[in-house]
Amino acid sequence: MMRKEKKDNKKQLPITNYELLSERSDNSAGTRTITKEGFSYSFKPSACSECDGRCCRGESGYIWVNRDEIKKIAEFLKLDEEIFRKDYLNKVKYKYSIKEVKIEGEFECIFFDNKKNSCQIYEVRPSQCRTFPFWDYFKTHVKEVKEECIGIV
Repeated sequence: MMRKEKKDNKKQLPITNYELLSERSDNSAGTRTITKEGFSYSFKPSACSECDGRCCRGESGYIWVNRDEIKKIAEFLKLDEEIFRKDYLNKVKYKYSIKEVKIEGEFECIFFDNKKNSCQIYEVRPSQCRTFPFWDYFKTHVKEVKEECIGIV
């Protein structure tokens, strides 16, 4: 599982300047790829429909959310922020991480719908999710991200 920062590994937090991504289309194949300066690979978002949510499930880890993201997700779910924090987040020191559920021996984000193979809060998903697979960590671990994400080209 790559979308989550591993609990026992001190990976850098994902990039936050999502606006720096650029898109290009291969008109002959009709496929769209996303690139980011400083990364040696591109990402093909259409591959997500063929994936089984590998970036949302796997080993246990952290899915960090900041105050603004907590507010947006709570509003999206039509929940009071305190109820949202209590029911959907774990407090880790001074930060919050989205809870996980254990299903068939692996962990998945509480918002991953494994029947529909999709994110229930996709429109307001945290920055950590929006910026995957363009995390600084993967600049030097390309083989690892290629093994986890079928959309890496």
